[in-house]
Amino acid sequence: MWKMSAEKFHVLASCSTSKARTGVLSLLHSDVETPIFMPVGTKGCMKGVLPEQLEQLNVQILLGNTYHLGLKPGLELLIKSGGLHKFMNWKRSILTDSGGFQMVSLLKLAEITEEGVQFESTYSSPASFASQKRSRSKKGSLTEPEPVVSDDETPPGAAKERLVLTPEKSMEIQNAIGADIIMQLDDVVSSTTTGPRVEEAMHRSVRWLQRCNEAHSRKSEQCLFPIVQGGLDTNLRRECITEMTKQQQQSVGFAIGGLSGGEEKSSFWKMVDVSTDHLPASKPRYVMGVGYAEDLVVCCALGADMFDCVFPTRTARFGCALVNTGQLNLRLKIYSKDFAPIDPNCVCLTCQKYTRAYLHHIVTDLPTSARLMSIHNIAYQMNLMRQIRESIKSGRFPEFVLNFMEERYPNGSAPAWIVDALATVNIRIHQQKPQHTPPHDDAADDADVHVIKHLKAGDR
Repeated sequence: MWKMSAEKFHVLASCSTSKARTGVLSLLHSDVETPIFMPVGTKGCMKGVLPEQLEQLNVQILLGNTYHLGLKPGLELLIKSGGLHKFMNWKRSILTDSGGFQMVSLLKLAEITEEGVQFESTYSSPASFASQKRSRSKKGSLTEPEPVVSDDETPPGAAKERLVLTPEKSMEIQNAIGADIIMQLDDVVSSTTTGPRVEEAMHRSVRWLQRCNEAHSRKSEQCLFPIVQGGLDTNLRRECITEMTKQQQQSVGFAIGGLSGGEEKSSFWKMVDVSTDHLPASKPRYVMGVGYAEDLVVCCALGADMFDCVFPTRTARFGCALVNTGQLNLRLKIYSKDFAPIDPNCVCLTCQKYTRAYLHHIVTDLPTSARLMSIHNIAYQMNLMRQIRESIKSGRFPEFVLNFMEERYPNGSAPAWIVDALATVNIRIHQQKPQHTPPHDDAADDADVHVIKHLKAGDR
């Protein structure tokens, strides 16, 4: 029988050159092989892809969002259904974000205090959050609001209720969801923020971690991960890690938060590097919001183990397929008579049965094309992580990295940040000439302005 303990992560092999390692994280519903990428099912589903199909793609763990699930279907229904696993018929592991990310993505609708964060609801039925007019309970969370008739999204012009998410409330909702890994509520600021607000957010995240731990009612079943904050300040990151590891010595793993929000990649990788240097080597390290293939490879080299992002499925809905050389924008006319699969080496249903020409033809038929493209993009991410794990086990990880980067950036065209990041872990790739490095934002598609214009706020 599964039993909670701090020793649930076992490193199977480590790279002798870099900080990369592969291991197994034993959770309540399944074992998870690391390094791992977690597709995002924000509201308990992957748009266009069934849970059975995710299993066939060997998705070992997926991510849900506390803010959205707490609003709809809501706490009461989640409890009645026996948790999200039963509700969505998913037998493998789940990780839930705490709702903290919405402090950035929905900042215009949020007000942050020591008590928690107050949002303007995007729905008309805040079934699990409490109105600002409600009273506080003994545990520090807020009491339930009066039931309302409709749970549809708020119509234009209608009054929107104010909702408060506290560390205690985040734990209550995540305990009801029943995810294998739950995240503390942290005070999240944009990664481009500087000054006193960054230090304030870091110290508040440490205080909120204590409140989360005290409110967490299913410690024997669910692993609570602290989230390291500190912006782009290495000293704040180190201080945060010191305080959190002191407070959470029995934690199964740690997350590295507050990145992938528009900062320069030259700053991004350094924060990952300093965090993995100081976090316990015996715990998995989860870098939140990372999904680009080259970022995954670099972060694995820097010693990170877990990742999530909406990028693979979101870019699929805009007709972009992931391949080793980057992306294929199948909306472009050049693919109208291309009868090759997206990737001849991919064994996913999409690549085995459909051509680029057909996918170009149906790309404006969003439900069908999004389903087929999402299946391929998830398969691509799963295959990439499998190759990384296998290369570490066989002692070929540096060789894998060099081959991957040469295919993605031929003739020494790799960006300077990748060259510098890999050099710190003794993997040296050739760079022909300096490259401009765009800000790091995995929520957007740098190669396609059309995608950027259609990004939806509020989704990780």
